[in-house]
Amino acid sequence: MLQLIVQTAAAWVIPVFIFFILVYAVVKKVDVFDTFVEGAKEGFSTSITLIPYLVAMLAAIGILRASGALDLLTQFLSPVLTYFNIPGEIIPLAIMRPLSGSGALGITAEILNSFGPDSFIGRLASTMQGSTDTTFFILTVYFGSVGIRRTRHALTVGLLADLAAFIASVIICSLVFQ
Repeated sequence: MLQLIVQTAAAWVIPVFIFFILVYAVVKKVDVFDTFVEGAKEGFSTSITLIPYLVAMLAAIGILRASGALDLLTQFLSPVLTYFNIPGEIIPLAIMRPLSGSGALGITAEILNSFGPDSFIGRLASTMQGSTDTTFFILTVYFGSVGIRRTRHALTVGLLADLAAFIASVIICSLVFQ
């Protein structure tokens, strides 16, 4: 029953949200198309500014994966997480998600191809993908593009939020899907 409620809510959240945004814009007499085009122009100029930071971050992630450091860290953490009934296959995603959204998406795709989207591991990977953030990417790209250099507290809070989302994903998926 809970799973049916979650699936129904998930199917309707985004369409209802978009509908309310459009209704609000009409009520406030906002020209939605012109506002959208103006935002797209700003987004394009922002993306040009972000490219050097993005290239540096992607190169660092490529080195991390190619060097085998990610596999070594996965092997190191596997016994501890197995003790708490957290599938070992999810560890690379938990490690990669704070670093790179595209890297994490690739790992999620591998998990879904291997175990299926309706498996516990597939659902856990999808929940983690949606509830955690790319903390290092945000600090590198967005903070770097506006010149913020002192990121110590932002890093701590971001990683704690990722940890809380990881733990919450495991608990909620265990309650709902097992």
